[in-house]
Amino acid sequence: MFIEEPSVSRELKLLEIASDFVVVGGGLAGVCAAISAARSGLKVSLVQDRPVLGGNSSSEVRLWILGATSHMGNNNRWARESGIINEIMIENLFSNKEGNPIIFDSILLDKVKKEENISLFLNTSVYHVDKLDNDTISSVIGYCSQNETKYAFNSKLFCDCSGDGIVGFLSGAAFRMGAESSDEFGEQFAPSSEYGELLGHSIYFYSKDTGSPVKYNPPSFALDVSKEIPRYKSFNSKDFGCRLWWIEYGGRKDTVHDTEEIKWELWKIVYGVWNHIKNSGEFPEAENLTLEWVGTIPGKRESRRFEGDYMIVQQDIVEQRKHDDAVAFGGWSIDLHPGDGVFSEKPGCNQWHSKGIYQIPYRSLYSKNISNLFFAGRIISASHVAFGSTRVMATSAFLGQAVGNAAYLCMQKNCSPKELYTLNHIGELQSYLAKKGHFIPDVESTDNDNLINHATIETSSVLQLSSLQGNGEWNILDESIAQLLPIKSGKIPDLKLSILGLKDTEIEVEIRLSSKIGNFTPDVTIAKKSHKVFTGSNELVIGSDYKLDADQYVFYIIHKNTNVKVEYSDIRITGVLSVFNTINVAVSNYGKQEAPDNIGIDSFEFWVPKRRPEGKNLAFSLSEPISSFELSNLKGLVQRPTFQTNAWAASLFDDSPELRIKWDQKQSIQVLKICFDPDWDHPLESVLINHPESIIPFCVQDFSVYDDQNRLVFEKAGNYETVIELNLQTPLLTNELVIRLSKTHHHIPVSLFSIQIY
Repeated sequence: MFIEEPSVSRELKLLEIASDFVVVGGGLAGVCAAISAARSGLKVSLVQDRPVLGGNSSSEVRLWILGATSHMGNNNRWARESGIINEIMIENLFSNKEGNPIIFDSILLDKVKKEENISLFLNTSVYHVDKLDNDTISSVIGYCSQNETKYAFNSKLFCDCSGDGIVGFLSGAAFRMGAESSDEFGEQFAPSSEYGELLGHSIYFYSKDTGSPVKYNPPSFALDVSKEIPRYKSFNSKDFGCRLWWIEYGGRKDTVHDTEEIKWELWKIVYGVWNHIKNSGEFPEAENLTLEWVGTIPGKRESRRFEGDYMIVQQDIVEQRKHDDAVAFGGWSIDLHPGDGVFSEKPGCNQWHSKGIYQIPYRSLYSKNISNLFFAGRIISASHVAFGSTRVMATSAFLGQAVGNAAYLCMQKNCSPKELYTLNHIGELQSYLAKKGHFIPDVESTDNDNLINHATIETSSVLQLSSLQGNGEWNILDESIAQLLPIKSGKIPDLKLSILGLKDTEIEVEIRLSSKIGNFTPDVTIAKKSHKVFTGSNELVIGSDYKLDADQYVFYIIHKNTNVKVEYSDIRITGVLSVFNTINVAVSNYGKQEAPDNIGIDSFEFWVPKRRPEGKNLAFSLSEPISSFELSNLKGLVQRPTFQTNAWAASLFDDSPELRIKWDQKQSIQVLKICFDPDWDHPLESVLINHPESIIPFCVQDFSVYDDQNRLVFEKAGNYETVIELNLQTPLLTNELVIRLSKTHHHIPVSLFSIQIY
């Protein structure tokens, strides 16, 4: 028994927590920052003010995770974010392809708890910052409401991933809130008054079919949406969750201090929407539906943005400007919303896409005046317009990984975040990130420590792509299609295919390139021709005498003609893709982006893939085979298609391909890392989207590794992970490694992006 005598006052229990790196905010940016730092060897304190991790992706908000792939609705091919966020998304696909947000919570918690170097503090809100001097943080103070305990988190380095930037705010870091004028940075898309200065919050709801009629009595505060919401006719009984992202409010409020007021307004709307669906009489199909869940905290889009040594602006995105300190990339559209949100008569968003992905500089990820403070997530140094693109969660997570690894190098170099740049350590950071599988566009890195660079590689086969066999599936050409192929410098090979004419007609074909190598916007036409098509079977040749100056992707285009049928192939190959000039209204893709002259945005066509099982390649043959799947690709650090496939692929007829990696002398091997193809084009949304498979079809599921004595080193069956890292407790001494792989799917050749050996 415990008895406490009366006292005038009492103090809460205080615990001092020392670590190398303190990450405040447990959204995806914070999770990836913490994991990347911990895996590099830092002791990390991860401080989260909610009971779960994930922020807007958690079960508390339930927003799907998106980034540069943009629902496969833009021209950013093979652009999904890599590293830890890819690892999380692949795990979620395998365990939760149906998109249950509760299961996603557990996946994030599991990822963090598996890291011995991370101490996790949930339900802990930071409310105070102590400083050594005007520009150096010594500790942040947090309070856990569940155990009535205060924590003093002491460290040399801090990262604010809190969304509203509580550490940056309390420490005195320079920040902005609202929209810059067009004059400040020359941004032509700086918003007018109808767009306001901030993006608002959203709250979502889920419904459930109970199998029998359910009545609904709304609360007294429910809004009459038919009178208050201009677009109320857009509500229907089938949409729920973040498909209703446009239920937004607060863009003309203080999105930090007015959050509770904004939440109440959103609750009024959400319960009003459900009342409209259940009781208006317009939705008889909703009779058996019940309201299963309503969010209790709003998903925030925008509040403070903190100033670094560089501020990303509209031109960085549209012009795809290069930065010597690039450490990540973005690719979501410049996506701004009307200030009045759901009460506006304007569309819920106005998305303007760039022609490709763009670099994000390191100088935007730390405070310009607080010497030991990093930023990741939506609060990084970007203008309001640029923030419209950089703010999305997959980009935020990717930035978190960059910051976590930067923190590790800062500790190694005993320098501040700013000094990592000014003392010319950025090249080391870029190389370190590349070794971790963290892709940075247009940045070349080498890895001399990788033993495969000093080895010879032999294989049972290498793919020479000369044709794709048809599957007998003939479809009407009711939309324009392009076969996207990686072509080496020199003359472009002719592409030949069979087509069926339903009646005599003419068909237009083109060959196009991208004006910037590495982009996948076909904005340069090098050949165009009209072909006569007769009723019945026809042979179509798409060719040109044009010679490429450099390796790049080429679009062989057949334009829409409903009097023609084309044959598809079931064969799918890493780095080979069909794309369609089609629409995706969800991301403002209407087939072509037609921008007004005065907003600084490019106009161009969209050529996008389709989700499996659709989006098959054309059946075709080539006048010269494509040899873009060489063994030398395995020595590279780029683990996705760029201007070429960057992958090795075996022959389609090789069911059990083998790789032999040989050295002149025995090597001491402790780490083996194998990188399969995770289909960087598939966005892998975390909720609502029911994905076609739980394992990426390009991923090799069964493989084994042997030494020079043919002794088994490692084997895996039923693999679903796209990055396999084997850490041996005892170094392996051998002058040869043999990797034996089994083809998983008859119509997909085995492929690998890279092998790393240390």
